[in-house]
Amino acid sequence: MKSIAVALLLMAAATAANAQKLRPFADPATPTFTATLSNNTPLVFGMDVADAQRALGTPFTHVSGRPGNEIFLTFRDLGGSGLFPHHDRLYLQFRKHRLTGWKADWGENWMWR
Repeated sequence: MKSIAVALLLMAAATAANAQKLRPFADPATPTFTATLSNNTPLVFGMDVADAQRALGTPFTHVSGRPGNEIFLTFRDLGGSGLFPHHDRLYLQFRKHRLTGWKADWGENWMWR
């Protein structure tokens, strides 16, 4: 009984791992979903300032710190409801000219106080 359960679990794991390989009705020239996104280059620890700006597609504003050990701010335009534009703040910390962390700040919603 245990061997049957183990065999079923192994077979389920093998079929789940192969689930993304076949696209039977898609044109082979059609890009994948993630390739069609406007920001398909993620932030990675160790990036320099130019690489991070290129990945986000936005300019950075210096907030504090000495050259090489700085905190930058950028605004990401994530659309909105159509009635109000939505700009999220993103703080990026660099040490020794390399990205060591980032933090999104949605701020306070002043409208619903």
